[in-house]
Amino acid sequence: MERWRRIDAATGDEAAEWLRTCCAAPQWVERMCARRPFGTANAVLAAAREEWFALSEDDWRDAFSHHPRIGDRDALRDRFATTRDLSQREQSGVQGAADDVLAALAKANREYEARFGYVFLICATGLTAEEMLESLRARMQNDPATEIRVAAAEHARICALRLLTV
Repeated sequence: MERWRRIDAATGDEAAEWLRTCCAAPQWVERMCARRPFGTANAVLAAAREEWFALSEDDWRDAFSHHPRIGDRDALRDRFATTRDLSQREQSGVQGAADDVLAALAKANREYEARFGYVFLICATGLTAEEMLESLRARMQNDPATEIRVAAAEHARICALRLLTV
């Protein structure tokens, strides 16, 4: 059963828990719970996007903090256990990546966080480690106001995929 169907059928607490695995922003979870039932995949995706972009930048940053760095396997195991399987599937492009690419990703992640104050987010599904690194480097050129919007859009894409995941 698709996750959104489970959210529709769940109790309020169960729905909130499922939604938190898609997006950890408390305001978003609360608003999405209030809009249940969704009835269709398109309805849940539209509501998720609408509620996400209605949040403040502080809410976005809070949600971003619940994502592991691209390629950070230790964090996936230790800090992000509740979404580990989703993140591993989404970041499958880093599996088997060369050590130099992983090292470059780690370094670029640190530089990104120092510049913008939050973890680099990208909807990594279907991307190679090299493509993720290229995107990270390109986005380092963004000004902070542009980049937070780009990161928010990437988070919205991640959330949409998670809502449709079995």
